[in-house]
Amino acid sequence: MRFCSLRSGSSGNAAYIGYKDVHILVDAGLSGSTIEKSLESIDVNPCSISAILITHEHNDHIKGAGVLSRRYNIPIYANEATWASMENLLGEINCDNKRFFKTGEDFTLGDVRIRPFKKSHDAVEPVGFSFFCGQNKATIATDLGYISRGVAANIMDSDIVLLESNHDVDMLINGSYPWTLKKRILSPHGHLSNKDAAEAIKKFIKLKSIGKIYLGHLSQNNNKPEIAYKTVTDVLKEEGIDYEINIALRYAESDIVEI
Repeated sequence: MRFCSLRSGSSGNAAYIGYKDVHILVDAGLSGSTIEKSLESIDVNPCSISAILITHEHNDHIKGAGVLSRRYNIPIYANEATWASMENLLGEINCDNKRFFKTGEDFTLGDVRIRPFKKSHDAVEPVGFSFFCGQNKATIATDLGYISRGVAANIMDSDIVLLESNHDVDMLINGSYPWTLKKRILSPHGHLSNKDAAEAIKKFIKLKSIGKIYLGHLSQNNNKPEIAYKTVTDVLKEEGIDYEINIALRYAESDIVEI
């Protein structure tokens, strides 16, 4: 299994999962040309992409999906509610490339089993994804207001996790955003804070149920990579835990993980 966060943040999101002859793009929230260059930088030919999976309909997750689908004849997978919300934003999509899954029900692409799971965010029916590749598992859980029991259960036993660490609460509250936007981000349908991410990671590590961790979807205005990293590692150090924490980058590919 190969995993790479191609971009992560409010300016655009895309991640790559590869296993055997299956190559999956999770979200395509950047221009088509940027995603093409990003894939090529990790030695993945855009022509080889088997599917684009969409977590939800916000522009930073779908911006390049229509372009890539048309250019390379790639199927786009989303649940019915997300399709209804985003279809007019994607441009014309070949009917054969409109694919549907049901939230909570596993489906397969080649030898990859995929589980779309429910999460809390201000979208019509947002999901996270777990990928089962042989004996290995990777989970993407960003854009979530809180970690529900269901989300936690899907993160459990993952060899790779991309987990949201969106904002520092003090930076957000004291920042320049209007109060309505601050409330939205802090709400149960908003984004996960550094502190909440840290507390969740601590619990997963104590349960010995998590592997390589990437902090993702960091706010450009209300967070900094060094603050997110320090918040998480400080919480872990308080418990005597020494654990590698990685940051999914906003404007560049993160390290490729191969398991």
